[in-house]
Amino acid sequence: MFCIGALTTLLLLTITVLPFAPSDHWSVRVWEFPRVQIASLLAVNIAFICVLYVFGHEYWLWYVVLLIINSACLVFQLYWIAPYTPFFRPEVEKVSVDSQQTLVILTSNVLMHNQQPEKLLAHVERVKPDVLVTLETNQWWQDQLSTLHIDYPHRVPVPLDNLYGMHVYSKLQLEDVQVRELIEKGVPSVTCKLIDSKGHAIHAFFLHPAPPSPSENEQAKERDCELRLVACEVQSLTGPVIVTGDLNDVAWSPTTRDFRQLTGLKDPRIGRGMFNTFHADYSLVRWPLDHIFHSEHFKLVEIKRLDHIGSDHFPLLSILTY
Repeated sequence: MFCIGALTTLLLLTITVLPFAPSDHWSVRVWEFPRVQIASLLAVNIAFICVLYVFGHEYWLWYVVLLIINSACLVFQLYWIAPYTPFFRPEVEKVSVDSQQTLVILTSNVLMHNQQPEKLLAHVERVKPDVLVTLETNQWWQDQLSTLHIDYPHRVPVPLDNLYGMHVYSKLQLEDVQVRELIEKGVPSVTCKLIDSKGHAIHAFFLHPAPPSPSENEQAKERDCELRLVACEVQSLTGPVIVTGDLNDVAWSPTTRDFRQLTGLKDPRIGRGMFNTFHADYSLVRWPLDHIFHSEHFKLVEIKRLDHIGSDHFPLLSILTY
C-alpha cells in the first residue's frame, strides 16, 4: 500500500510542476488547465495517505514525507485557483442597474457542427445583448442567425469552415473595424470601437486564438504571442476597453495572468467564481476558457454562464456599467 501512495504522490507532483518546465509543448502546458481537478485528487490522496499512516506504523516517517509533498502541491494549486472562488476579495465592484449606461455582452462559442441555433437565438431574445460575439460560426451559422439583422444593424461577419469563424452583432455603432490575422493565417480576430448613444467610444477586442493541442498547434507559443500582441495594443490605449472571446486559455494560467498585468484590465470573475464554460457536456472536466476583461471604467452588474446550447461551450453573459 505504501508503494501505491508513493506512486500517486509522484504522479501528482509531476503534473503539478510540469507546466513550469521550459517548454511550450501542449503535453506540458495542458496541465495548467485542470488545477481544480488536480487539487481534488491531491485532497483525496492526502486522506488516503492519512489512512495508511494510521495502519502502517513501520513506514510512519515516509508517510509524513508523502503528506508534506501532497500538502505543498495542494497549497500550490490552490494559490492559482483561489482568486476565482467566493473566498477571495472581488476585483470589480458590483452595482445594481441604475440610470448609468450599461453594456450587455453575450459571448458564445457555438461549435461549428452544432445544428441547434434556436437555443442561442432563445438566449439572445431573452437577455437582449447590446453585443453578441459568436465563435466557430461558418456560412451556415451566418444564415441561421440572419434573423438578428433587424435588431443588430451593425455586424462584422467572418464565416469560416475551419472552426475559427467569428461574427459580431451589435446594436451599437461600430467604427474603425479591423479583421486581422495577428499570428496565424485563418485564425482571425476583430477589433473595433463601440459607439454608445452618447457618442462615447469603447475599444473592443474579440479573440479566438488556436489552442495548444495534438489536433491544433503542438506548441502554445502562437496563442501566447497573440495575447501578448493584444496586450501591447491595449497598453497604448486610453479610454474604456473590453476584451472578450474564447482565449483557449484558463483564467489562472501564467499567460492570462501576464496579460492582465500588462494591460491593467480587470476580471469580474475574481472573488465570484470560475464560470467554467468548457466542456459543457462533462461536469467533472470543466474550466474557464471564455473570458471578459475590461478597463477600470466599468463596474459589474452581472456575469452569468447561460444554459447549454448544444455546443461544447456554455455562453457567457456579461453586463457592465460605465
